[in-house]
Amino acid sequence: MQERCIMEDVTYTKGLYTATATIRPVDGGQYQGVVALSRDEGDETEDTVYEVEATSATADEALEEAKALAHRILGEIEL
Repeated sequence: MQERCIMEDVTYTKGLYTATATIRPVDGGQYQGVVALSRDEGDETEDTVYEVEATSATADEALEEAKALAHRILGEIEL
């Protein structure tokens, strides 16, 4: 029996920036947190993807790591 994980992405916004924390499965049944950072300036959108360095045993742990990374990224942005 295969375990299916349905998790909601978590989105944070600061000024023109939006960070979306999500997860992806990796080899060995592990999960990795990922943050997509978008900068919206009207007609132009700039996207950058950041990966959590470590993998996690569960999807919940990976999402928590991704959320922490999103907070750090947005915290470093000066408006």
